[in-house]
Amino acid sequence: MSKIEHAEVFVASPGRTFVTLRITTTDGVTGLGDATLNGRELAVAAYLRDHVAPLLIGKDPARIEDIWQYLYKGAYWRRGPVTMTAVSAVDTALWDIKGKTAGLPVYQLLGGRSRDGVLVYSHASGTDVPALLDDVERFLELGYKAVRAQAAVPDVGGTYGVRKGRLYEPAATALPQEQPWDTEAYLRFAPTYLEAVRERFGFGFHLLHDVHHRLTPMEAARFGKRVEDVGLMWMEDPTPAENQEAFRLIRQHTTTPVAVGEVLTSIWDVQQLITEQLIDYVRTTVVHAGGITHLRRIFDLAALYQVRTGSHGATDLSPVSLSANVHLDLAVPNFGIQEYMGHPEEAAEVFPGGVTFSDGMLHPSEEPGLGVEYDETAAARFPYEQRYLPVARRLDGSVHDW
Repeated sequence: MSKIEHAEVFVASPGRTFVTLRITTTDGVTGLGDATLNGRELAVAAYLRDHVAPLLIGKDPARIEDIWQYLYKGAYWRRGPVTMTAVSAVDTALWDIKGKTAGLPVYQLLGGRSRDGVLVYSHASGTDVPALLDDVERFLELGYKAVRAQAAVPDVGGTYGVRKGRLYEPAATALPQEQPWDTEAYLRFAPTYLEAVRERFGFGFHLLHDVHHRLTPMEAARFGKRVEDVGLMWMEDPTPAENQEAFRLIRQHTTTPVAVGEVLTSIWDVQQLITEQLIDYVRTTVVHAGGITHLRRIFDLAALYQVRTGSHGATDLSPVSLSANVHLDLAVPNFGIQEYMGHPEEAAEVFPGGVTFSDGMLHPSEEPGLGVEYDETAAARFPYEQRYLPVARRLDGSVHDW
């Protein structure tokens, strides 16, 4: 019987930093898992290397559920982003091995296709409204059927949500960049540029917007009410999710759909939001919410309450995670949309294979497993670079939610 022989952890920065777990069986089959936690990558790498990898040696890689329960319950200190990201990496790697052993792409092991492709959205942005509109046009010309729109708030000085290069990468500095924030200025400005997008391009595509946890519940209710006429597919993270009762207040004041979950790591974190129908889309993702095994549980719970999926898919998810998410997206009945920002060109050298984009949708590889490999030689050309997400400060100098 095949056993786990090696569990190796790699840290490389091909355009941005990724932590990758590679599990190898005694039969020579390898599986990859993403263990990237933006701004805390080395914490997960150490957790995997020092505490998790030794526990895997000699175990049966086919017992995915048992290993998940062992890593989750056996640690005593449960949940949290570091632990759940490490568990996610192991789980994803084991599904990759399962697919390769069976000779099937992972989505076939999850019940097969529920759809022909995975609808995605990407990020249009600008330092002002004309630049944003030009960027929206660019994405529509590329074939996207859904676009997130963000623009820098005038006269405030921050660049929240604004892409500086080919890709939107907020984690771009060795230490956290401190950016100013003015809530009232945002509340006055953001609805106007969303209206400008609809006025120029119409309603023939999905329009999304990310609030990034920066409003109080009543401020979020005001915003949602104000933008109802632009027909947002969702407003994302309108207020911090720690206070889940806050979403009940938002619900009482606006019909704008709400999406939450990219910083949440377990089914227990989203249980109230889903079962009380306080959100419309759950944004948990395979890399931070326990891998394919646990994310499937979250999505199945959501399906019972007509909550759809909308998984996080920023550049801090490696091509391994993106592929795993797309395989699951393809299979679940309550899929909504998948975030897709692409990756730096260097990442394709380190992670050959994976998903493909066409006609506004992502399509998984038909290779056995997840269809992504890891090139150690290429990775060696991209040593670790420390990067952090920005920190927002109000104009009075106090720290604000990011």
